Amino acid sequence: MAKRDYYEVLGIQKNASKDDIKKAYRKLAIQYHPDRNPGNKEAEEKFKEATEAYEVLSDDQKKSAYDQFGFAGVQGMGGDSHDWSSFQGFEDIFGGDFGSIFDTIFGGGFGGSRSSRSAGGARQGANLRSDIEISFKDAVFGTKVEIQYSRNEVCPACHSTGAAEGSGRKVCPSCQGSGQIRRSQGFFSVASTCPTCHGEGYIIEHPCKECGGSGVQRKKQKIMVTIPPGVENGRRVVIARQGDAGVSGGPAGDLYVFIRVRPHEYFERQGLDLYCAVPISITQASLGAEIHISVLDGKTIKVKVSPGIQNGKMLRIRNEGVPSAGRRGDLYIKFMVQVPDKLSKRGRELMEELSKVEGENDSPKPIPLSELAGS
Repeated sequence: MAKRDYYEVLGIQKNASKDDIKKAYRKLAIQYHPDRNPGNKEAEEKFKEATEAYEVLSDDQKKSAYDQFGFAGVQGMGGDSHDWSSFQGFEDIFGGDFGSIFDTIFGGGFGGSRSSRSAGGARQGANLRSDIEISFKDAVFGTKVEIQYSRNEVCPACHSTGAAEGSGRKVCPSCQGSGQIRRSQGFFSVASTCPTCHGEGYIIEHPCKECGGSGVQRKKQKIMVTIPPGVENGRRVVIARQGDAGVSGGPAGDLYVFIRVRPHEYFERQGLDLYCAVPISITQASLGAEIHISVLDGKTIKVKVSPGIQNGKMLRIRNEGVPSAGRRGDLYIKFMVQVPDKLSKRGRELMEELSKVEGENDSPKPIPLSELAGS
């Protein structure tokens, strides 16, 4: 099945505000969330479709790329593949944990999936984000970058229990270990986080002195991150289990490394192809020449300039572009014919002689725009 336009998916116009985008997605997310539609594959696909559309249209950079180039513009920026379990948009849309919103609105327990969040249960640690900036060349050919960040690690004194040695946890007397207080309001049973244990389901009477009862300690971490060849601006690299430590023995979260690529002075990129502009003289353009050009990886290549080449013409050099997934793009060289600012006396004499020999067109006709399309 062909992908639907993101605006069509959310049922909004292209000039919709961020609030309109958010409202449209909230409505669809509540309608098609898997917890409300257990076993319904169609609802699950619609939920993923809406989430993908929201992730792109709610981000100014991705939205601009999508508006200009369609789906191709957001490939590699999160618009063509998703880790749905780590999507962070729910907190922005619903003001908190998505599961607790469903528990509050619909009474909880859709498919029983939320019961795993009950008191004292092991929970995965939070995902973390780190932003790095790399050079254009490193983005094209790949590199390794050392990053430093802070993360919660398991407290070595209490081994994440949060309780001092010789003591332990006690079931919360207010919620009896559920982590929630339920109140009846008309026909609905509304759940809210227990104010005594803050949703944990237990209380610690004698907190660990090392971590203050949190079970974790904040520490600085240094790791080497491998940036693959061909990475694009805005992409992210996921480092598994390098986020915050889990709770009650749960696994650690992941680290998301977001990449910003600095522009290059001479080269630009479109997909896997590289582009640059090279100046040539009037005589080189007229007579043809062999010139040597330094490319992005530092080597020098020999390029043949055809006699009579026109200003702005492009030359394609195969397999000198961006490497990615076992193949490599091309390099496009745009020739810019330079006219000298000032001629020597002899140079002027020669140009005047050339003008007489070749003749000059004193009444030139306009050139059709179609002939300039490739310039």
